[in-house]
Amino acid sequence: MSTQAHPHADASTARVLLGIAIAAVVAVALNAVVAFGATALNPNGTHMGLVVIAYAPLTVAGVLAGVLGWAAVRRYAANARAVLRVLVPAVVVLSFIPDFGLLISGMADVVNLVGLLVMHVVVAVVTVTAVSRLLPLTGYRRTV
Repeated sequence: MSTQAHPHADASTARVLLGIAIAAVVAVALNAVVAFGATALNPNGTHMGLVVIAYAPLTVAGVLAGVLGWAAVRRYAANARAVLRVLVPAVVVLSFIPDFGLLISGMADVVNLVGLLVMHVVVAVVTVTAVSRLLPLTGYRRTV
């Protein structure tokens, strides 16, 4: 049996949901800037994944996946901070694999690829920033 000790009560569900929604909106907006920049740098190149109908749902899904992953690690890991310090960069790097597949298959060019890679990093940074405030790790301990 395990118990969790919190220095203060967890944030309300409404506050967490609002924070996640704001993070998703911010990530979509920043990814719009990235998509616009990549398209402007190479107007006649490929634009795979650089249109709002493609990246907006995936951005929201990435934010939600990041929140769920953070919450699971926070809940179950004995040293959540150490786990997340390794897990977050590893997941971001693994998320690059499909983008490189687009480059290899010829469905994307290098500018398109760089835009997509930056979008993945944007989602990770926005999500980690949001959840570190909404579901903080400080003082969170798991004892067995």
